Amino acid sequence: MTNHNSEAVMDELDMSAAKAPAREAAGARAKAKSGAALNVAIGVSAVITVAGIALWAMQISGGMVQTAMRNLDSWGLYITMFMFFVGLSAGGLIISSVPKAFGIKGFGGISKVAVMTSIAATVGAIGFVVVDMGQPFRVWELFVYSNLGSPLMWDIIVLMTYLILSCVYLWAQVQAEKGKVSAAALRVISVIALVCAILVHSVTAWIFGLQQSHEMWHTALLAPWFVSSALVCGTGLVMVVVIAMDKAGYLKVQRANLVKLAKLLGVFVCVDLYFFGCDLLTEAFPAAGGMAVVDMLVSGPLAPFFWGEVVLSLVALVIAFVPALRTNPLLVVAGICAIAAIFCKRVQLLVGGFQIANIDYPAVLTPYTVTDWQGNMAQAYSGLVYWPTALEFGIAVGVIGLAFLVLFAGIKFLPLKPADEK
Repeated sequence: MTNHNSEAVMDELDMSAAKAPAREAAGARAKAKSGAALNVAIGVSAVITVAGIALWAMQISGGMVQTAMRNLDSWGLYITMFMFFVGLSAGGLIISSVPKAFGIKGFGGISKVAVMTSIAATVGAIGFVVVDMGQPFRVWELFVYSNLGSPLMWDIIVLMTYLILSCVYLWAQVQAEKGKVSAAALRVISVIALVCAILVHSVTAWIFGLQQSHEMWHTALLAPWFVSSALVCGTGLVMVVVIAMDKAGYLKVQRANLVKLAKLLGVFVCVDLYFFGCDLLTEAFPAAGGMAVVDMLVSGPLAPFFWGEVVLSLVALVIAFVPALRTNPLLVVAGICAIAAIFCKRVQLLVGGFQIANIDYPAVLTPYTVTDWQGNMAQAYSGLVYWPTALEFGIAVGVIGLAFLVLFAGIKFLPLKPADEK
């Protein structure tokens, strides 16, 4: 009996040994395939970035009049995307820093990936600010002639600090895995990163909320609303990226961690919708000036973006909270829906803030003051005044390509895998 058992064990060992080279070969082929796909992604992102730079050069040479922005609609697609990318960046860093800051269990090996998405999104956000300024040489004027009493300057300072801190935080995580940074030091950096992530979105909200002349922006709820939106789209982005990396064989993500991310996304969507409902109720219930904002969103020119946000948020919510729907493909759908919902919110906020014009002030209507300039102010703002030009869309795609280029380059060249997977 002993001999038979021993022979059986030896046979199993021999079979396992025989299968080992096959598994290694399959793993090598999968790694080579994912590496080739990553190289293609980097190449495509680089081409899109270069094309965006070429279009930006056209904008610089021809002037900002080539865009659809005018004196009375002075912010457009670029600042919309700036708000959106700041949210993506803040959400990723918060997802990574909260578990370490509070000493709780995190989401497995996705922490460094979340920080990398934050860095890439921050680069994109800064890129949109630069292209919105018209001339790149004006960047240095922000620091030479800075006005520290302006929320715009607060945002520039916080955003630059945020980018530097995100890079330091990623470096600290890598060094901590090597035993060169203590857990206590990493926790301190995590707390600072968490505070900075909240600040960067709060300050961005204050740029809008502290302006009394725009009915839709003048609310104290804007800063916490920005933070909740950042958590929604940031969590959605991290979930999509880690599932894609798991599919490509770059990262092994435990099912329990994906479920936790999905539940967290659902909670964040609920909080964001709660803030949205509070804001709408406060605007509409007195039936005063704020009712014009609600009408504009619900049934006016921005209704497609309003209802788009509601429907997309509900889709993400259902997938996140229904266990049977938490398959990887549907979780990707939930993440994309969450990201798209927040983009719709950003469009509503940016365009809607200018859409309700203060027509008590006289203005000379020319092609340089308002896009739809024929007639009077009421007629000009009766429809959707601002819509980006093809040049704006092209430059925006170029900046998005830059953000993806940073993300893909980080995945390829930086040690983002957990230490036990290397």
